Amino acid sequence: MPDLALQARLDAWRARVDAALAHALPDPDSPPRRLHAAMRHAALLGGKRMRPLLVYAAGTAFGANEESLDAPAVAVELVHAYSLVHDDLPAMDDDALRRGQPTVHVAFDEATAILAGDALQSQAFVAIANATLPGDARAALCAELASAAAGMCAGQALDIDATGQASGFDIASLERLHALKTGALLRASVRMGAIAAGADADSRATLDRFADALGLAFQVRDDLLDVEGESATLGKTAGKDAARSKPTFPALIGVEASRARLDALAMEMRDALSALPVDTSALAALARLAIERDR
Repeated sequence: MPDLALQARLDAWRARVDAALAHALPDPDSPPRRLHAAMRHAALLGGKRMRPLLVYAAGTAFGANEESLDAPAVAVELVHAYSLVHDDLPAMDDDALRRGQPTVHVAFDEATAILAGDALQSQAFVAIANATLPGDARAALCAELASAAAGMCAGQALDIDATGQASGFDIASLERLHALKTGALLRASVRMGAIAAGADADSRATLDRFADALGLAFQVRDDLLDVEGESATLGKTAGKDAARSKPTFPALIGVEASRARLDALAMEMRDALSALPVDTSALAALARLAIERDR
């Protein structure tokens, strides 16, 4: 598929999930209006939509139609949005900027932000419960998403414990932290597309290899951007990791070694995708986006 055609496909999926998200969220004119406005602020103000795109890419590769993938795509993005709302709170990362906009607790208030995050997570499971999929697939999707959400919480707890401890951290511990905090939901996104499509066990195992490398690559690139990027481009505050002495790949192994690690992970992803007997061009494009992005 030509690159322009593939880009058009990804853009169409972004538009599709944006419309599905807007439909899945509560009516902004219904009470409590402040809570509903905060939920929409968290979920609808842009973003790469990497996780729902992975759902569509993995699912369609194995023959699922887009309609059957809408619910899991919405669900993973709602959980992602909830996690960002809570991560940005003063008790966590204390960030004032997200996607170039004030974070939810800044735009509204802390209590509303906490409630909005809780409601977004709950709404994700409503989306799956109402999916046009067989009951066993819906149950598997719920289990996968719940496991990923728990993993994200564990990763965030490890991240909090590690703040200020960069000098005493090792690379294996850092990779474990990010396999939970960042990798869990990216891996779940790929798995949920495969579940909705009814992919076989061997293919799912190969997709896991791809997704594990993708999750780590995504975080390595994030760490490099925090060192090299600017807030205006990133849409969030740059340089905060170093300022808070958080363990990152550049802090532990240096910038050049981090770039080399990113190259090795890119090769791992290509190797995994080449082993699959289906068209993986959309997954490959998302892998490139993860390692080449500037925000």
